[in-house]
Amino acid sequence: MRRIENLVGRRDPKTLTADLLMEDTVVTCSPQAAAVSVALRLCDGKFGSIPVVDQDRTLLGIVSEFDLLKVMEQDKDLRKVAVTDIMTRDVMTTTESTSFTALIDFMQAHHLIRVPVVRDGKLIGIVARRDILYGYLTASFRHEGLDQSHH
Repeated sequence: MRRIENLVGRRDPKTLTADLLMEDTVVTCSPQAAAVSVALRLCDGKFGSIPVVDQDRTLLGIVSEFDLLKVMEQDKDLRKVAVTDIMTRDVMTTTESTSFTALIDFMQAHHLIRVPVVRDGKLIGIVARRDILYGYLTASFRHEGLDQSHH
């Protein structure tokens, strides 16, 4: 859940921070998980990557659709490949105090779709580009009867 969903009234979007925008219920996996289980979670969850954490939620890496496609391209069986062997270990992260504009700048500069939010190396959430858009709309137009139909 995003804390921005509990926002009462309008607010300047530039005052928002990652802790308000992030999704704090994050699907994760262990480094020992099979790549096929990550592929199934990605397809079921309709998202493009899963953070890899240890038992105390320390962020160890991330597995993306791209990582899985590389394995498939090498004609390897996803059931026989461990996440630890394919995950990206050098993960770009942010903190909960990162501002709205700094998040946009960071994500645009590095072409990121989503970025893990960490506190002392532990995963506490994830911010996607869509979360930033949602935060902007919620803060800017809350209670103004936005037309939410899909044209």
